[in-house]
Amino acid sequence: MTNLHAATRRELLIASGTLFAWAYLPKIARAEGRDPRLLVIVLRGALDGLAAVAPVGDPDWLALRGNSALTLDGKPAALPLDSFFALNPAMPNLHRLYTSGAAAIVHAAATPYRERSHFDGQDVLESGLPKPGAADSGWLNRALASLQPAGPAGSRDCFAIGPIAPLVVRGPAPVLSWTPRRLPPASGDTVMRLIELYRHTDPVLARVLEERMGLATIARVGGMDGEQPRPAAAGQVRAYFAESAGTAAKFLARPDGPRIGALAFDGWDTHAAEGAMNGRLATLLGALDGAIAAIETEMKEAWRETVVAIITEFGRTARINGTDGTDHGTATVALLAGGALKGGRVIADWPGLKPGKLHEGRDLKPTTDLRAVLKGLLKDHLRVEPAVLATKVFPDSAVVKPMSGLLQQA
Repeated sequence: MTNLHAATRRELLIASGTLFAWAYLPKIARAEGRDPRLLVIVLRGALDGLAAVAPVGDPDWLALRGNSALTLDGKPAALPLDSFFALNPAMPNLHRLYTSGAAAIVHAAATPYRERSHFDGQDVLESGLPKPGAADSGWLNRALASLQPAGPAGSRDCFAIGPIAPLVVRGPAPVLSWTPRRLPPASGDTVMRLIELYRHTDPVLARVLEERMGLATIARVGGMDGEQPRPAAAGQVRAYFAESAGTAAKFLARPDGPRIGALAFDGWDTHAAEGAMNGRLATLLGALDGAIAAIETEMKEAWRETVVAIITEFGRTARINGTDGTDHGTATVALLAGGALKGGRVIADWPGLKPGKLHEGRDLKPTTDLRAVLKGLLKDHLRVEPAVLATKVFPDSAVVKPMSGLLQQA
């Protein structure tokens, strides 16, 4: 399955949740006596980094978010990380890993993209290019293609069950794929994005979608009417995330299995009724937390050589909007987990939350280039050469230096 056709935007939405991986090992890492694993999880829809990891020590935090601000004495209370940051209470597993040194957080991070289109932002995130365009390969595939294999970790036969590879894994390296048995519950933001897309490209289909679903139904599913997520739907999300991530870990943990993989989880577009403490976003973060726990469990002994990188296309507005949600923003968080990390740290050049410090007066200002984080992981974990990172993996990025010190063994 090495030559996949170029995916349409609709196919990229449908493909959310598919696992992709490669079945050979980097030769340099094997020569060092290591057997590294890397799993990249893309959160499509733009994660509210301030709701996931709150700057409780910033003097402007409470004034900015008001009753929606996570606090150490809130109900529920945020989980302290250090003297300045605290984690969303829906993520106790990540907090446990953080306190044990097996998780780290990079805050106020962003790709080079500075507009607010989901599709263009995802193109930049997954292609590794400095701007959106007609990319036909992704940075993770190009990174692997640059490595000299030490021989197959498993069968040379392609393993493929599923529709289409997302951009981050498309390219010259051979690809294996798997799709979970259960499908995620329909999310309102996905339906709304499809309708908006086809309103411009296929108005007839857009009208059919609108008539069939009904705008009231779409609003209910997306939480726009202020209702809490239905317990059954929340359970479906948790089960879907855990099954997808747990199965990915089972593949990666096998002695004869792949070593590098990627997952995509949709549904993070929280324009209305975000619910960071008790609503929709809390449900999603809890499901992601369960997915991280499933990875740790299924990796078993291989967990000590594993890195999980959780990234998204951009952040959300610093202020809550008029419908108790957040709009498309700029900087956000990257979440890192795994036994190979030198964790227990929030890495941030904090820009501050005063109105004059916000990007364009509305967003958390980016102070860390996400490519520096990814370059640091690829360089020190998989041994991708810095020159290759600057020219082939992330083209035209020589000024962005790999972030050092992310791993226990650099």
